[in-house]
Amino acid sequence: MSEIVTQEKLNNTLWSAANSLRGNVDAGVFKDYILVILFYKYISDLHQKNIDKLKERYGDDKERIALRLKNERFIIPDGASFQDVFKQQHEHSLGEIINKALHKIEDANGDRLKGLFDNVNFNSDSILGKAMQRNKMLVDLLGDFNKINLQNIDDDIIGNAYMYLIEKFGADAGKSAGEFFTPKQVAKLLAKLGGAKPGYRICDPACGSAGLLLLAGEEVEAQGSNDYALYGQEKIGSTYNLARMNMFLHGKDASQIEWGDTLNNPLLLEDDKLMKFDLVVANPPFSLDKWGAENAENDKFNRFHRGIPPKSKGDYAFISHMIEVAKKKEGRVAVVVPHGVLFRGSSEGKIRQKLIEENLLEIVIGLPANLFQTTGIPVAILVFDRTREKGGANESRKDVLFIDASKEFKAGKRQNILEDSNIEKILNTIKNREVIEKFSHQASFEAIKENDFNLNIPRYVDTFEEEEEIDLLQIQKELVAVDKKIKIAETNLNEQLKQFAELK
Repeated sequence: MSEIVTQEKLNNTLWSAANSLRGNVDAGVFKDYILVILFYKYISDLHQKNIDKLKERYGDDKERIALRLKNERFIIPDGASFQDVFKQQHEHSLGEIINKALHKIEDANGDRLKGLFDNVNFNSDSILGKAMQRNKMLVDLLGDFNKINLQNIDDDIIGNAYMYLIEKFGADAGKSAGEFFTPKQVAKLLAKLGGAKPGYRICDPACGSAGLLLLAGEEVEAQGSNDYALYGQEKIGSTYNLARMNMFLHGKDASQIEWGDTLNNPLLLEDDKLMKFDLVVANPPFSLDKWGAENAENDKFNRFHRGIPPKSKGDYAFISHMIEVAKKKEGRVAVVVPHGVLFRGSSEGKIRQKLIEENLLEIVIGLPANLFQTTGIPVAILVFDRTREKGGANESRKDVLFIDASKEFKAGKRQNILEDSNIEKILNTIKNREVIEKFSHQASFEAIKENDFNLNIPRYVDTFEEEEEIDLLQIQKELVAVDKKIKIAETNLNEQLKQFAELK
């Protein structure tokens, strides 16, 4: 009877295996190698499991077995499996052997896996070192992963393990972590704010390694349905491939992830028009410089009709894109932003005003500082609801709910953490549209207009703590009393010193 592999055991085993490269390769790079090897081992083990089942059924009939294997989820050509490579672990050209096996798998699977392993080179002197050092690391790496049997592990466990590794890599990668990772609890809150339902098309236009997308989909699964579709676009090639592998490991083979610059070249299209979604969620790069403002005026999709954001800050470029790809009168948008988005003026102020005048903004949430590896500044979440626009089901709802959750966290060693209780408090406040002293406030359109469409949270949620009133007269009396005691003590000390001198 095969041993039951728990989530915790698999996580620990994988992280131990990951340490074969840790310390020898930059943290921002070695994650790509580890996650590729995990995916490689996973699809190889699935392949071996299929072979074993077919042998039980067809015996030594190699032709029938080969014919059946052509229909498997991932095609592994002869000689290209993890076990085939492991048998050659002591070859001098081990890195090149791994590269060739991976590229054979890409070719055998066509467009599904095309380019999936392009961002890793197991024969790289510049990344993994010269042959002797490189081979030792690769032998250790293959040996560690060879001990892990992934044949009987379901997609949930292997997918969760993949996300566990990404989270661990994010903690090590420092500022570069923002390229591929959103802290899990922030992503969890964002996904729940999206409120995905069965039948939804869900999109993340800056999807990183796709963890947020998957969490948004889990909100549908929590309702007992698998009826949803996931779409994403990612600019960085290596991160794009992490997202693709993440989808496969979670069993979301039908998801559509594109590689490219969303702001300058959106690729999620239908009939040469922007694809529309029920829910759009994202944690885009904060205040992206040189985002493409020079191209925005002639954008063929007219995404920036409310105004063109400054060329040095792309926050409202992402917001504009997200709102335009949300379904008219139906779609919902939830996005993480730096606080400057709430109050900066000039073109950003004009865009913000138009969004509020169109009645699209529903919720503003201020989060604690130091939640991200990439920055210690506090951030905010904006939720836009297109059902509030003219002709939508919630056109009559005009208020904007402000929440100051800046104190809702557990202090950690490296960064602060949103706990489930903090998330629950935020969500319950939204569900009940509650006004809670020093925590939440419902602001009317008129109140926001009076503030010149400035959304800075302290303008709406009064968090001022009154200081205890100081009784100056009482303090003066206490100081006089203390002064008297000091003088008495000095007199006594002088008397004792005099007596001591006389004794001498």
